[in-house]
Amino acid sequence: MPESPRRDEYLLLSRGQWDPEKSKEEIQSAIDRFYLWYERLVEQGTFKRGHRLATETMRVSRHGVTDGPFTEAKEIIGGYWFIVAGSLQEAARIAAENPCLACGLSYEVRPIEHERASAYRAANETPPPAQ
Repeated sequence: MPESPRRDEYLLLSRGQWDPEKSKEEIQSAIDRFYLWYERLVEQGTFKRGHRLATETMRVSRHGVTDGPFTEAKEIIGGYWFIVAGSLQEAARIAAENPCLACGLSYEVRPIEHERASAYRAANETPPPAQ
């Protein structure tokens, strides 16, 4: 039996805010189309369920716990979902079909790393080399 092509999970982060020049009707239409698109992809196995994020936030660090918000409007994360695809490029092509792009949102697509973190391997948290 032939092997199925490898499929990995990619995190899809919804970023930004609605375009202030769009009407509430235009935005709601994009949202409605998004949920139709999303449910179809969930049924196909191309999406795994994620969620919208509430507006409340707190930051926990070695300096303690502080209330938010912490980011500029363009960096706000409004929700997350998972795309199942054969490559990062394929996941990005799927995300590019999202109807909410037309109303000002953008999407960040990130591969899920399944390895445990290590201080001996470069990762997102690794500071850049000293200049």
